[in-house]
Amino acid sequence: MVSSFRQKEILDIARKDGKVTVDGLAEKYNVTVQTIRRDLSRLTETGKLERVHGGAVVPSGVVNIEYEQRRLLNKAGKRNIAAECAARIPNGASVFINIGTTTEAVARELLNHDNLLVVTNNLNIANILATNKNCEIILAGGILRRLDGGIVGGLTVEMVKQFKFDYSILGCSAIDTDGDLLDYDGQEIIVSQTAINRSRKIIVVADYLKFER
Repeated sequence: MVSSFRQKEILDIARKDGKVTVDGLAEKYNVTVQTIRRDLSRLTETGKLERVHGGAVVPSGVVNIEYEQRRLLNKAGKRNIAAECAARIPNGASVFINIGTTTEAVARELLNHDNLLVVTNNLNIANILATNKNCEIILAGGILRRLDGGIVGGLTVEMVKQFKFDYSILGCSAIDTDGDLLDYDGQEIIVSQTAINRSRKIIVVADYLKFER
């Protein structure tokens, strides 16, 4: 009974912070590292967590956890990444921004930019930037993904092909050991690849959790 309550708390911590460590949990609960490893193994077996060296992470690179939950993962880190990204975008630039909670953070940091042209396949980003009257927003058409406000499909790809961007700002579900960007939706991968081919510069926005999937 105690272990089931502990595992529930461990899962809550992982969903909040994005990652848990064996040593940190052993200290928190005053149990052995072997006990924590058993807890993590059970949570991994049920697909709720994914084991990494020294701990476990929420497997958002494999399973699309609830979008609101992903917004909460490493919130401060995403904000810092977004600010650094936005600082590299000059006024007057043309920009493509794809689906993701980190790219949404970038959109918030672009609210004070002038004369931007932003093309996006993300309803949330369009809504965020709509408050910037000095930003022209073009929403790519296609199939709406209600879970996260993303727009994908052949129509989306064809529309993105019509533009040449100064920058593409891309989020992803994970980054593998070869540096390749991964996403749980193959249609979104095609949209991102198209944007890359139509852009002069590419900025990938990803926190450390994306390198541990």
